[in-house]
Order: sequence, then C-alpha cells, then structure tokens
Amino acid sequence: MLVCLASTSPARRALLLQTGIDPRLESPGVDEERVIADLERARGAAVSPAEHVQVLATAKARAVARRLAEEGFTGLVIGGDSMFVRGERVFGKPHTAAAATARWQEMRGRTGELFSGHCVIRVGSGAPAEAEAVATARVSFAADVTDAEIAAYVATGEPLEVAGAFTVDGRGAGFIERVEGDPSTVVGMSLSTVRRLARELGAEWTALWSASA
Repeated sequence: MLVCLASTSPARRALLLQTGIDPRLESPGVDEERVIADLERARGAAVSPAEHVQVLATAKARAVARRLAEEGFTGLVIGGDSMFVRGERVFGKPHTAAAATARWQEMRGRTGELFSGHCVIRVGSGAPAEAEAVATARVSFAADVTDAEIAAYVATGEPLEVAGAFTVDGRGAGFIERVEGDPSTVVGMSLSTVRRLARELGAEWTALWSASA
C-alpha cells in the first residue's frame, strides 16, 4: 500500500524508512499559527499541548489528502506534529542559536514531556476515513551538560529546527539520560501509534512495507 507523509521532515522520513516504509513526501502548506489562532479565537481559550499537536497533525494530513484525492492517489496519508513542554513552558523549534542555547541551559538536569499528534487518513474509493491519536514521552536531560557542550551542540545546527531543541537520534543523544514511553515519539512520530491507527483504517502494518525501503 502506498504511503504519503504530510511533511518534509527528514527525521520522520528516516524513521519510516528504517521500519521498511518508503513514503512519498508532500509539504502540507498549512499556516500553523493561523490554525491555532482561529481555534483559540472561536473557543475563547487557549488549547492544551495535546490539542495543539493533534489539531495541527490533522490539518496537515487533511490538506495533503485533499490534493492527493484529486489526482487519484490510493493509500494512506500520515500527518504529525510535536511539541515539548516542561512545567508551564512550551518549547517549539528554537530557530536561532541564541534561543537553542537558552533552552538547553534551562533544560539540563530537568525532565519534560514530548507531545506528538498523529492523523492517518485512508484515501481511495469513497469518502476518506481518518483516525487520530496523541502519544507522549517523558525526557530527562543530564545535569552535567556544560556550557561548552551546549555551544558545540548548537553550532552543529542540529537542534535549531526540532521541537524542544534536542534529538535522541543524533548528536544530542548523549545529553539525554532517560526516555519514558515510545522512543520514536521523541523523534517526531510514535511508530506504534501509527501502526494502531493504520489498523483501525483496515491497513496492516506489514502491507505498508516497501521493497525499496
């Protein structure tokens, strides 16, 4: 069965590839800030981290599914979004070296929670069917990470465009002491969650494997 990832994230693509799934990549073209702002305006209240990632994951998957349905695509579309939270603070992508440095100086020796929203849509004959879920994982950082190590890590550019300013599958792995939950959640997509959602839509995990992956 064909799979399309509603994302251009190298990390999410690599995650699927290592499980035998070779996805087509499609940029969703979703204005994330506007989606959340419109929802909060309509509701009159801020959305929770779990709602935030789920709303965006669904918006991304639906945007791509609509385009693919028009071209006759048959298969699954997977959308995802992630956010790291520590206490009352939300950590998205830092984008700049200064922001990434400040976050690491604050996070070392502490524990936070990674929220990852998922939406899987089956596109084909008939109306699209979809399933969604949020997965979480707790991440604990080493307390002895030095300012020099932080500076060197930030200089690689790796933490600038990832939620929370850290990775568990790259150079940042050595600074993380413990992950509680599905480790793939921290990379950006819980594989066990995607498998369950695909099954809810009548697609077995093994049917998604590609000979080219």
